[in-house]
Amino acid sequence: MTELLNLNRLVYFTTVMETGSFTTAADRLGVAKAVVSHQIGRLEQELCATLMRRTTRRVTPTEEGRLFYDRAMIILREAEAAYGEISHGAVEPKGMLRLTAPLDYGGTKIVAPVMAAYLRTYPHMRVEAIFDDAVSNLVDEQIDLGIRVGWLADSSNQARRLGTIQQVVVANPTFAASLPPDVAPRQARSLAWVGNAQLRGIGQWLFSREGETVLTELNPVIMCDKSPAALACVLAGIGLGVFPDYSVGDDIAEGRLVPVFADWMLPAGGIHAVFPPARFRPAKVRAFVELLAAAEKKRSRLVETA
Repeated sequence: MTELLNLNRLVYFTTVMETGSFTTAADRLGVAKAVVSHQIGRLEQELCATLMRRTTRRVTPTEEGRLFYDRAMIILREAEAAYGEISHGAVEPKGMLRLTAPLDYGGTKIVAPVMAAYLRTYPHMRVEAIFDDAVSNLVDEQIDLGIRVGWLADSSNQARRLGTIQQVVVANPTFAASLPPDVAPRQARSLAWVGNAQLRGIGQWLFSREGETVLTELNPVIMCDKSPAALACVLAGIGLGVFPDYSVGDDIAEGRLVPVFADWMLPAGGIHAVFPPARFRPAKVRAFVELLAAAEKKRSRLVETA
C-alpha cells in the first residue's frame, strides 16, 4: 500500500502521459530517461495493469492508463493544494498560476489590472492567462482558476461568487435616434440586433419593469464569435446589443453608446471564481481570488454611485 502512495511515481506517469514521450518527460523532470521508465514499470507492476503502449516513436495510453491519469491528476492537485493550505501565511506564493477569463472582463477591463497588482505583490509568481469567451475545461487543460461571467453551468467544479453584473441594452447614438421614441421590448423581434455566438444558449430574453414582464426573442442581423467584436459592431451602428455593465460603462459615460429600454431590466448575472475539484485551494489561487474580489467590490460600489 505504501508503494501506491508514491507521489513522485504519479508525477513521472502524468508527465509521460502529457508529453507522449519518456525522453521529453525525463527532460522536463530533470532526471534520466531510465529513471522514468523504471518508475512507470514499477507503477504498472503495483497496479497489475498496462498503462501505456510503447513504440519507437510515441507512447500512447491504454484505457486503464487514461482512467488512472484522471484520478492521478486529482491526487496531485489535492497534494499541491494541501501544501499550499498548510503553508498559507508562512510561505509567499511562488510558481505559475494558469487562469482563464472572458475576453472583455479579462483582457481589457478587470482581470488585467488585478494581474498587475498580483505580480507586484508576489514577484516570484508568473501568470499564464487565457482570455477567451469559450468556456475552458479546467481539469483537461490543467487550469488553476476560471473566471466565469453570467450563469454557471452544472459541473463538478467548485465556485465562489465574487460579484454581480447587470445586462444592458445599448446602441450607438445614431442608431438609437432612428428608433421610435416609445420603443419597448415588445418590438424587440422587429429590430436589428448584433448577436454574440457565445450567448447561443440564451434563446429568449426576459425583460421586467414594475411587475410587468416581456419574454422575447432577438433578431440578429450579424453574429459575432467574440464579445469585443460584437461591441465593435454595435459601436459602428449595425444594431442593438446586450452587454454586461462593466463592458459598456465607459462607452455610455463618454457618449459613444446610449442605453435602450432603459426603464426595463434584464436578469442579473454573477461573476464567479471557478476551481477544479479539490478540498483546498493553493495559496497562489487564494491570493489572486482575494485581489479580484476586492476589485469587484470596488467596481460594484462605483456602479451603485454612478
